[in-house]
Amino acid sequence: MEYRKAAPAEFDALTALFREVFGDTEAFARMVLEQFAGPGWVYLAREDAAPQAQAQAQAGPCAVLCAVPVTLKHKGAEQAGAYFYGLATAPAARKQGVMSGLIEHACADLAGQGVRFVTLVPEGPELFGFYEKRGFQRAFGRRIVQRGVRHNLWAQAEFDTVTARHWQALRAQYAPEGVAFSAAGAEAVLADLYSAGATIVFAEDGYGIYFVKGETMRFTELFAEGDRAAERLLEAARERERAERAVIQLGATQNLFLGEGEARDYGMIRFLGAPFDVSEGYMGNMMDEEA
Repeated sequence: MEYRKAAPAEFDALTALFREVFGDTEAFARMVLEQFAGPGWVYLAREDAAPQAQAQAQAGPCAVLCAVPVTLKHKGAEQAGAYFYGLATAPAARKQGVMSGLIEHACADLAGQGVRFVTLVPEGPELFGFYEKRGFQRAFGRRIVQRGVRHNLWAQAEFDTVTARHWQALRAQYAPEGVAFSAAGAEAVLADLYSAGATIVFAEDGYGIYFVKGETMRFTELFAEGDRAAERLLEAARERERAERAVIQLGATQNLFLGEGEARDYGMIRFLGAPFDVSEGYMGNMMDEEA
């Protein structure tokens, strides 16, 4: 098996593989490869070169992995990292250890470039064990809070006016030890959230990102300077959406609504060198949210 970085000329074949595995649109698959990760940050696996050139040309990639550039602050210093996303193996190549080999190759290559950690979000609970066997550990947990939202005509907030640059600044303010995307990565995530129907509510003392389904607002992110500031954001969103309930995804270490909610696993991290403390770290809206 050959493991290496993908050349831009191979993105057509990788787009087809991505769509085959995940069922996404061609536009989304290309955006992930070309913008969210970008050339130089996409790895592939393919069968070893065939003896005849024609056969080699016909042999497409059998696995793909995007290593999206991210950073994470530790003791005030930014640590370079990568967010593994879109890990896809062709059905015919599964159960052959192909993805395990691709993960190891990518980690070794990234470590050689000075990358200090790799993080990811397992697609389902059953995959936490898979990644633990490959050097990852659980981190960046979540607390899921469900609340009724009271009617308050006087609740004031703004909606849908946050740019990617503004969102990055808000993240840096409220989650200084959070996993942070580059400008291109943040633009891709925010564009995907908006296209999926997300709304952003913000005020001077906090902000939230949410989807509406029936009478429920699902907040994939909520930061505020205290419980009352958070409640005002919820109340303003209720007045706009006429939705009476909220399901809120908080980082495990956030101090909003303490004593409420259900703890859940969310992200994982693998250190590519000496480990460092991420117990206060935050990760969310990693291109993993659905409307």
